[in-house]
Amino acid sequence: MRGMLIKGMTEQEIRVLQEFRRLAVESLGVAAIKAIKHPAGGGEAPAFSLVDKGMLTTDAARESFTLTEKAKEFLSYDPKPEFEEAGSAAAEPVAIE
Repeated sequence: MRGMLIKGMTEQEIRVLQEFRRLAVESLGVAAIKAIKHPAGGGEAPAFSLVDKGMLTTDAARESFTLTEKAKEFLSYDPKPEFEEAGSAAAEPVAIE
């Protein structure tokens, strides 16, 4: 299994959270979770792991997963590389004399 990434989450767990963002939903069924493509691993295990970490909740039947506020905060973070902000000034031609 690959190493841990952001905030102690695996690639598969991050991919599950990204699927919520991609679909712009707050809840997904277990079938949708199982359908997520992962380079390695997958299935519903990453979602259940996110339940243990407080990022998702599940219903009594464990058939539906819902984002928690903690997960919504994580998904709202959208970092921009520094060069994009500074790039607009550098994009103008510079006159050399």
